[in-house]
Amino acid sequence: MAKRYRYAFAQRKPAKKGIFAAALAGVSVGLFLLAVLISFFCEGETVLAVGALIGGISIFAIFLSGYGFIQGLQSFSEENRSHTVSMVSAIANGIITVGWLALFLIGV
Repeated sequence: MAKRYRYAFAQRKPAKKGIFAAALAGVSVGLFLLAVLISFFCEGETVLAVGALIGGISIFAIFLSGYGFIQGLQSFSEENRSHTVSMVSAIANGIITVGWLALFLIGV
């Protein structure tokens, strides 16, 4: 009778930079929702301070999602780690960055 080998695979932890990139994607989406809520409650009035606040939030969110994309790509270099979160966060940050830039260019 043939010998049966039993293999046990160790569970790998997700890459730390991948988790950080996923958090940055969440913060960027949260800032988008905050900007939309501020605009909604101001009812589209053209107050200079509110427009500057919304613009500042948006520019900061663009930079956060861009930095999250870079961190997501750098997380692939971590060895002996699971890269599933890294892949999802890099793709999500890329889509969010492109969406923010498209929204910005439509406004220009």
